[in-house]
Amino acid sequence: MSSSDKNLDSHSNINLGHSEGKKIGLVVSEWNEEITSNLLHGAEEALLANGIIAEDITTAFVPGSFELILGSKWMAEDPEIDAVIALGSVIQGETKHFDFICQAVAQGIKDVNLSIGKPVVFGVLTTDTMEQAMDRAGGEHGNKGYEAGITALKMLGLKDKL
Repeated sequence: MSSSDKNLDSHSNINLGHSEGKKIGLVVSEWNEEITSNLLHGAEEALLANGIIAEDITTAFVPGSFELILGSKWMAEDPEIDAVIALGSVIQGETKHFDFICQAVAQGIKDVNLSIGKPVVFGVLTTDTMEQAMDRAGGEHGNKGYEAGITALKMLGLKDKL
């Protein structure tokens, strides 16, 4: 389902468990900072609105989206952290660089999820244009950072439930 059809800014509470005491790590790419700062704000907003206190949010910055993989792994290895949200933005350029970075980051974040056994949420925009990225970082398609925050909480709720 495309972003234009679904927006988790309005979400169900299925698996949205007790957030009290949960510690969330945010790993944010500095590249396309105009976009990633909006994603960060959205993720923080979702977490704070659903019971996470500011002191239980740890934020780290990495140079680009490719570095989200290792940054997320390091963050997830911290026994104090319950879930990690990786936030980035890759915008199509004139070369195949976009394809390589998007594939590597998606695969890498998936690998970290499986190897660490904690939720590591893929909050990386992969868009054709800056306008599309802005639309998904607080614009007409909501804020995918907010959605990533909700996703992390839902995964923690599911883990608690199981």
